[in-house]
Amino acid sequence: MTAEKPTRACGRYVYGLGVMALGLLCLVWGVFDPGQPVPPDFPDRTVLAHAAAMFMLAAGTAIAWRRTAAWGAAALAAYYTLIVVALMNGRVLLAHGTEFITYSNLAEQLAIAAGGLVICAASAGIDAAMAARLARVGRLAFGVCALLFGGAHFFYLNLTVPLVPRWLPPTQTFWAVATGVGQIAAGVAILTGVQARLAATLLTAMYASFTLLVWGPMLLVDSLQHWVWSENALNLVLTGTAWVVADSLAGRGSNPGRIAPC
Repeated sequence: MTAEKPTRACGRYVYGLGVMALGLLCLVWGVFDPGQPVPPDFPDRTVLAHAAAMFMLAAGTAIAWRRTAAWGAAALAAYYTLIVVALMNGRVLLAHGTEFITYSNLAEQLAIAAGGLVICAASAGIDAAMAARLARVGRLAFGVCALLFGGAHFFYLNLTVPLVPRWLPPTQTFWAVATGVGQIAAGVAILTGVQARLAATLLTAMYASFTLLVWGPMLLVDSLQHWVWSENALNLVLTGTAWVVADSLAGRGSNPGRIAPC
């Protein structure tokens, strides 16, 4: 036990709920998540999609319980790093390495792995030095992801601008650019350690606002599209990831504490 104030678990719950939502969507539609590109002619693709969905549901559920959080988070970190990022998206990277969207899509999956690693570091009963190293790796990975997310706003500004609500002043372009700059700045802050916790906290608020202003309303307009549901679930996971990263930065310089309920 340490004297440090226990880290709040709200971010872990949001992260786990988002992963469960991704798994449930895959189970209902009988397909892999859009961020898990498996060739259409891959043998037993549907069976494997259901297996992956059940795994995500189980791991996401495990994260909700303190005693099993470390196991669920470690399983997700391993699955998304080795299978989703390295194998599934690695194949796409080799074929489309000159397209920025390849890297931004890969970053979404890497961010899920990063969130799992940070949660595992905070929840597992391991040596404090090892926990600190794992958390740092997760934070650095998420910092890189934030840079790529922000860069995507500029590479695909014509696609980002229409996502901003028209009623939001001053203009749609302003917010498309501002949120891109914000994510890049947050990525730099997390990577350098300069105002990193503030950056991760603001990033959490930004992603939460995306649900309220962009993906949530889109779901109300078109609730029959799998990708719309998936974007909502993914954004929930990213919100949770940013949150746990911010929490992990609260006690820098001292031994990491255990996660406690909100």
